[in-house]
Amino acid sequence: MKIKTKFKNLFLFKNKHFKDQRGYFREILKEKVIKKKFPLHLSSFSKQYVLRGLHLQIQDTQGKFITVIKGKIFDIALDLRKKSSTYGKYYSCILSENNATSIYIPPGFAHGFQTLEKENYIVYSCTKYWNKKSEISIKFDDKDLNIKWPLKKKILSTKDKKGISLNKFKSIYK
Repeated sequence: MKIKTKFKNLFLFKNKHFKDQRGYFREILKEKVIKKKFPLHLSSFSKQYVLRGLHLQIQDTQGKFITVIKGKIFDIALDLRKKSSTYGKYYSCILSENNATSIYIPPGFAHGFQTLEKENYIVYSCTKYWNKKSEISIKFDDKDLNIKWPLKKKILSTKDKKGISLNKFKSIYK
């Protein structure tokens, strides 16, 4: 089931989930429902407290369909589409194995998440290939964003520790 948000073209998906004594079977993504092609599929594993992001490709911007296969994450989509009425605002949600919910984040958004459980397996389907030279990070703790990350402890990559502020992003990418 496709669920609209207040952000244009950003949707949640409540996935069909069939569970019995053997385990479960889940439908994750139907391209005919979302009407997008996804040539790149990725997975990641993160232990608890890992914070990834907020990542954005400046060129070859990607739409991302994100699903948690195991675990639970606090997910953030930051709207950086210049002509958007929600420019500079973010959307947050919980994605987990148990709630069987996915999110589609359209091109032009920065994306990040914090892992909430001991083991977290995430699957990404992307509308474009990854372009390392085009990727930047927005500061996860930017005071102008005021994101309320659920866990105080955070494990970050060097790249994410060096993210730029939203104001710097706005001044560089006018």
